[in-house]
Amino acid sequence: MEEKVINTDGMIELVDYIARNLVDSPEEVKVTRKDCEDGSVIIELTVAKDDMGKVIGKQGRIAKAIRTVVRAASVKSETKYIVEII
Repeated sequence: MEEKVINTDGMIELVDYIARNLVDSPEEVKVTRKDCEDGSVIIELTVAKDDMGKVIGKQGRIAKAIRTVVRAASVKSETKYIVEII
């Protein structure tokens, strides 16, 4: 059985897709990547100020769900992905 490794671009596209479908101003969604020394990758999500609450959700539920989806999508990858909402 051949193992598939999800590349970081796929994770960025995933976070971008989720965020753009949650906010009122999808043109202001920006997703960037930062590599860490320990091999993990930080995915930074930036949205319009008015849309911040929609991405975070009540008590952080939406943000937690986004992080859970990214973690699940990267299960076969050896890279740890961290989603930060800025």
